[in-house]
Amino acid sequence: MASEAIDRARTSYRERAWASAYADFHAADDESPLAIEDLEQLAVTAYLTGKDDESLDLWARAHRECLRLEQAERAARCGFWLAFHSLLRGDVARSGGWVARIERLLDDHQLDCAVQGYVMVVNGLVALDADDVDRAYGLFTRATDIAERFAEPDLSAIARLSTGEALIQRHDVVQGVRLLDEVMAGVITDELSPVVVGVLYCATILCCQKIFDIRRETEWTAALTEWCAAQPDLVPFRGQCLVHRSEIMQLHGAWADAEAEAQRACELLSGIPFSVAGMAFYQRGELHRLRGEYAQAEAAYEKASEWGHEPHPGLSLLRLGQGKVDLAQAAIRRIVDESRAVFGAGGGAVRSKLLPAFVEIMIETHDLDAAWAGVDELSALAAGFDAPLVHALAAQARGSVVLATGDARSALDPLRQAYVTWQQLQAPHDTAKVRVLIGMACRQLGDYDTARMHLEAARTAFRRLGAAPDVARLERLLVRAAPDAAGLLTAREIEVLRHVAVGKTNRDIAVDLSLSEKTVARHVSNILTKLSLASRSAATAYAYEHDLLPGTTT
Repeated sequence: MASEAIDRARTSYRERAWASAYADFHAADDESPLAIEDLEQLAVTAYLTGKDDESLDLWARAHRECLRLEQAERAARCGFWLAFHSLLRGDVARSGGWVARIERLLDDHQLDCAVQGYVMVVNGLVALDADDVDRAYGLFTRATDIAERFAEPDLSAIARLSTGEALIQRHDVVQGVRLLDEVMAGVITDELSPVVVGVLYCATILCCQKIFDIRRETEWTAALTEWCAAQPDLVPFRGQCLVHRSEIMQLHGAWADAEAEAQRACELLSGIPFSVAGMAFYQRGELHRLRGEYAQAEAAYEKASEWGHEPHPGLSLLRLGQGKVDLAQAAIRRIVDESRAVFGAGGGAVRSKLLPAFVEIMIETHDLDAAWAGVDELSALAAGFDAPLVHALAAQARGSVVLATGDARSALDPLRQAYVTWQQLQAPHDTAKVRVLIGMACRQLGDYDTARMHLEAARTAFRRLGAAPDVARLERLLVRAAPDAAGLLTAREIEVLRHVAVGKTNRDIAVDLSLSEKTVARHVSNILTKLSLASRSAATAYAYEHDLLPGTTT
């Protein structure tokens, strides 16, 4: 019976049917203790089916069994997986303990083997996390040499990709990305172990996020999705893949699909300790916030925080949307200051995500000096990234601050730069947001036709996306910013506006004023154009704001 279960387990393992392999390996192990190779494969299937703690226990058992059988090199290799998985889940102390044990084992037996390179990779990743890039780079390159000497594909791929990460962190983005592309091109050769392939995909996508390379991130996320789809039982990489897919869908305006992917990621990852569930909950919070579902957004940000993921800047922007301006300002100031202290010069990617929200909130709180400081830093960061997205963020932030100072003419150039880039990136929400700013700048310059076209286009885009807060904000903005009707509208247009304000249709107004519907429609169009309003609802709000209801005088 045990031999039959082992045969089934090994076949399932080769076919990447991880759940079946896991069950059959366990069944065989219950009958008779597994041999080392089978025990190692059980440890792998436990990890791939989301059983992290059990996987670590199994690797430790395999390590002890290797020591008992005096297989020192294999014991050291098992120790690497213990150190590596511990590091991936953030348990640096335990990882360091296993590294020390492996190094002693290698020294005691005077082993010259590939495991030396694996140990260098772990030590290099720790150094890279501490921003000791030169040491990390040296360890990764030495590990690459060892991989070549011992013809070790897994080590070669991990070491070379880690070298690319170090180059990117050292601001040699071109060479770093080239190395990442080279490593990932080899993934399709199927000569790497499944855990290593998953790690490579996720690490590459995270690197693309750090440098805001949307094109590569989209391509590798699609490849990871396909890889995961071929292994239905896969858990750890599938959840992260769903989060990345959701983020890309959000950027491109497919918010319903993005929400579905984020929800699936939350459900998949919530039962797994040390997972990226916090990232998934944060993504759900962002989608709820953008749609104006503030209670759900707050709950999602709280869950993200519980899982160890920073809930800002999303939570700060949520507070701004709720009208809790003081809370928004205090929170974004704190997180921006803390990120500077924690990440220093190496935190450009983190700060590039925080600063646009910082600038937006500082403008709303009328602290233009702080907003300018945020713009200057964001512009400096953009200069260091060959990434259109960061340049669009910086240009939009600059244009919004210049507009807030009242210099509409100077604001238009950076706002139009941002507008073109957002269009190229196929980012409808960001495109609509910058169109609002362009429309308001045009209105300040007296170009009411252009202003109306931009504002109406933005309003249409917001409605299509379901961005309820943006629609409401645009309507309020139009009412506050609209010019005085007395100097622009004719007496007949004011009369029509009053009828619009009480909810009458063009047909109703035509009957009341003894006009044709066509004439009324022309009056309504003229009113919207002259007042730079985007809709009848905006005109109604304007009439209430300016005491133009029936029975009042101008």
